[in-house]
Amino acid sequence: MRRNLLDMVQEILSDIDSDEVESIFDTVEAEQVVNILKSTYYAMMNNRNWPHLRRSVQLRGLSNPDKPTHMKVEEEFKELCFIKYNKEKDGAAKKAYGDITYLQPDHFLHKINQEDSSSELVRVVEDTGGIELLIRKDRAPTYYTSFNDEYLVFDSYNEEVDTTLQKSKVQAMAYIIPSWSPTDDFKPDLPEYAFTALVEEAKSKAALRLAQKGDEKAEQEAGRQNRWIARNARRINGGIQYPSYGRTGRK
Repeated sequence: MRRNLLDMVQEILSDIDSDEVESIFDTVEAEQVVNILKSTYYAMMNNRNWPHLRRSVQLRGLSNPDKPTHMKVEEEFKELCFIKYNKEKDGAAKKAYGDITYLQPDHFLHKINQEDSSSELVRVVEDTGGIELLIRKDRAPTYYTSFNDEYLVFDSYNEEVDTTLQKSKVQAMAYIIPSWSPTDDFKPDLPEYAFTALVEEAKSKAALRLAQKGDEKAEQEAGRQNRWIARNARRINGGIQYPSYGRTGRK
């Protein structure tokens, strides 16, 4: 089952022969265990993309005519999965969501540098980092990139429809980084099956840092739980898939 912070702290303190507590704020050691749980939790979050943290998200439109194709990503985004944009033309009766393809920054610059800067259909836009971008203003976006992991830059927009790209026209999915709240009742955003791994890993660290002795059983259990979670994650996501890079199998 999903456990709250106080319950996990009490178990860890008991296993390292520390004082009992009724709140995570009762003793210095309890607060230290909370910090160990927090660091262990975020290490687990960063080690893999958890399926339950893949969610629909919104991008933040800047509403800045000087940067018509810039949009901001929120701090809790860990990894964007895809972006679609409503490419309907002015006066169209139905919505027309289409995929926006991510390009590495150097490839993106190579692509937009093919545009003619003297054309009436092209705007020269200054990026937040100061470089010039040749942005088409007669069509919905096709590509995007990011130069700093804070802002997304798209290759075009249709000024006949909008003066800037609109967040209301974006469909996006991303893996997010969940929040943490140091309160007794807080339950980390983990699947039920992962709580044992969290507690055993934190217990192993607490034994070493606070009790100054290793807990071999906790270390072994943490290893077993993490291996099980890794196998389970692969089943959920249909297995690890590697790109073929154009190679064909042997016959």
